Amino acid sequence: MTVRIGSVSLPNPVMTASGTAGHGAELAPYVDLGALGAVVVKSLAAFAWAGNQAPRLHPTPAGLLNAVGLQGPGVAAWLRDDLPGLLGVGARVVASIWGRTVEEYRAAADLLARAPAEVVAVEVNLSCPNLEDRRHMFSHSATATREAMEATVGCGRPRWAKLGATTHELPDIALAARDGGAEAVTLINTLLGLVLDPRTGRAVLGNGAGGLSGPAIHPVAVRAVFDVAAAAPDLPIVGVGGVATGEHAAELLLAGAHAVQVGTATFADPRAPARVMAELEAWAADRGLSSVAEAVGAANRGGLP
Repeated sequence: MTVRIGSVSLPNPVMTASGTAGHGAELAPYVDLGALGAVVVKSLAAFAWAGNQAPRLHPTPAGLLNAVGLQGPGVAAWLRDDLPGLLGVGARVVASIWGRTVEEYRAAADLLARAPAEVVAVEVNLSCPNLEDRRHMFSHSATATREAMEATVGCGRPRWAKLGATTHELPDIALAARDGGAEAVTLINTLLGLVLDPRTGRAVLGNGAGGLSGPAIHPVAVRAVFDVAAAAPDLPIVGVGGVATGEHAAELLLAGAHAVQVGTATFADPRAPARVMAELEAWAADRGLSSVAEAVGAANRGGLP
């Protein structure tokens, strides 16, 4: 089950997804976090951020709409208050950072320079749909993506660029992230959606629109991973979007992902990451694979032997 994502080696390819497992060890009563490939924490800025007004979550027929708005304590407070709990349960940690400007990305990354070695990578969230000005989302521009990634080098550890699927230039954006220093890309973020209350005619979320996650976006994630893997076969990919079973995870590996993240499924079943890991291992064994890495990108090679 061991996988490599650039220079990062993980004991298995299953992680939590940023924003769905909290800032620390919130899932520890349900899952052995040290047994997962890594725990990806909720995105942090260089400063504390209150997020959006309530209500923030709303279930949809095939997923979840959220507009939490990147609430967080800031990197320094996280290092002091939340990270020790994760380290105490033996987790490998991927920190996630966000910013509204290149300088804010730089500041967040620089604060992580003093993080312990158990923080094995930094995921740079360039694609959250729940910011005030979505027109200037970094992952919609190759230039902005490259500049933001270049600015985060101060964290002193491998960086992964988290990108969205709301641009037809996604392979070019992924290549720009690599040019900026990303060792890998995480695909995909949520898709912007809106739910209206038919009784009032108003949005059900306090922020209006929100990010759609869960089963509804899984085929979009598979397509995004497949396209980027075809365009940049040497660029490691972490697949995320609607992973609730081992077969969902396998589908992303077959499309070209080296690892996967489990997110929305944990709201219904906080043990989902461990279950997905066990099911993926059984899937690989049933197909006679000596390593899950053998499945990576098989769809681009005509399928499994």
